[in-house]
Amino acid sequence: MQGQSGPVVLFLRLCLSHRKVVFVCTLAAAIFVMIQWTMIPIDVKHYEGARSERFGAVPGHRTEKPNIVFILADDYGWNDIGYHNSFIHTPNLDRLASEGVKLENYYVQPICSPSREQLMTGRYQIHYGLQHSVIMCDRPHGLPLDEVTLPQRLKENGYSTYMVGKWHLGFFRKEYMPLQRGFERFFGYLTGGEDYWTHRKPSQFSKDPSEFHGLDLRDQDKPVLDQNGTYSTHLFARKAIEMILNHDQSKPMFLYLPFQAVHGPLEAPEEYKRIYDDIENNLVRTYAAMVTVMDEAVGNVTGALKHRGMWRNTILIFSTDNGAKKGKGTNWPLRGWKNTLWEGGVRGVGFVNSKLLKKKRRTTDALIHISDWFPTLLRISNGSTAGTKPLDGFDVWDTISTGAASPRKEILHNIDPLKPSSPLQSSHKLYGDIFNTSVYAALRSGDWKILTGSQDRGGWKHEGPSHNLFDKPNDPPEKSIWLFNIRSDPEEKEDLSDSHPGIVQDMLIKLAEYNKTAVSPFWPPRDLRANPALHGDLWGPWL
Repeated sequence: MQGQSGPVVLFLRLCLSHRKVVFVCTLAAAIFVMIQWTMIPIDVKHYEGARSERFGAVPGHRTEKPNIVFILADDYGWNDIGYHNSFIHTPNLDRLASEGVKLENYYVQPICSPSREQLMTGRYQIHYGLQHSVIMCDRPHGLPLDEVTLPQRLKENGYSTYMVGKWHLGFFRKEYMPLQRGFERFFGYLTGGEDYWTHRKPSQFSKDPSEFHGLDLRDQDKPVLDQNGTYSTHLFARKAIEMILNHDQSKPMFLYLPFQAVHGPLEAPEEYKRIYDDIENNLVRTYAAMVTVMDEAVGNVTGALKHRGMWRNTILIFSTDNGAKKGKGTNWPLRGWKNTLWEGGVRGVGFVNSKLLKKKRRTTDALIHISDWFPTLLRISNGSTAGTKPLDGFDVWDTISTGAASPRKEILHNIDPLKPSSPLQSSHKLYGDIFNTSVYAALRSGDWKILTGSQDRGGWKHEGPSHNLFDKPNDPPEKSIWLFNIRSDPEEKEDLSDSHPGIVQDMLIKLAEYNKTAVSPFWPPRDLRANPALHGDLWGPWL
């Protein structure tokens, strides 16, 4: 130690010369070093960046599980968001999307329940018998109880699981309701659609207005009777914010927020409609106002996350459940609308915002499907897919976070043998030895997409502030096969089925292989016991 000096060295020499006080000296030296260490400046931004990199590079080794907020819009059209050049004001959605990753080759299902089913299970609906239509409120069916749901797995993994909004996955028995499918807290409604102000679902099944008409709004398992007159988008945002503000941050949070907006009926507060006073068409004006209310609600929810200091460790996902309904919103320039397998029905608005993304402020055209969220969210939460039934979804976190290639190469949009075929197609035998092309089906494989069966011919509809354009296709009524190169023709205008018979054959072989794995559709008859008049004017379990 010759030639060395300084307070620490002199202090240690003194301690070593007196063996009886070595222990005390050593302890004092350690305290001294710790004091000096606390004076070293720390680059917080560098530290947060390093933590984000570890999260992406070494999944399963995070000490802090991220909060997950999944916002699902209802019947929200491709062209109804600002960054797709819409006239509708969506500043919050535009900002969140621009800060994160826009998913421009992202697919959902063409109607409400199937999208929610595949989000919750990571599995195609052909594998549990729900390939026909939506979950109806007067039929005894729902997401099968032997299907493992996303909130169940997240809850097992230590998450607090909250849901606010639309369920639409079955409620004929109590076991099918949200609190029995993995959610600890639930505020919302069970059916597919209702009045935004009264929260009553009107009769769809009877000419008698007293039948199948009832209140559908619950807090946990109890009916909510004091919110008549509160607009649902405001109500659901407020309840989501309450859950955020009351959340115990010693546990990670999963918040599922499936808004009623912008599903019909078209209803909006007058102050939001006045934003679009220059629009003469009342339906277009009302729809635009509904979108703007939803946009504001999303901004308020993300503001609450920031207020509580949770935003730095939150992954926010925004998605639609299907394209806009015909006459309500627009999917321009895509063909078709809700309830069709054209791109306008199944290509969805979607984005991810998070400080945990490695590469932000970008757009990806990687192929991603709503069923992919199940394995992806389990991976980023350090959860496990072990013990689930075979998944159709893929882990696409690296694709979203780093720009890696998507592991997904195909999407089965659906195979529905119960959808009636046209009598004009019954004599169509081409490729019948491979796959019955009168069956309603669609598949995306690579850049190719095939559609079969009695498809709604679709069209190209654009609603603007001062115009309403509609182009009709020229397909003959007996047509039952379409083939498109979606990469070069996302508008599905040039059918290539006649010029590429080999590709048609290959795609039909793929459809046939998927069909071999399908279970029979479960479509029970109507049950008159579901009538809310028999249950205190409430929609709810009846068996």
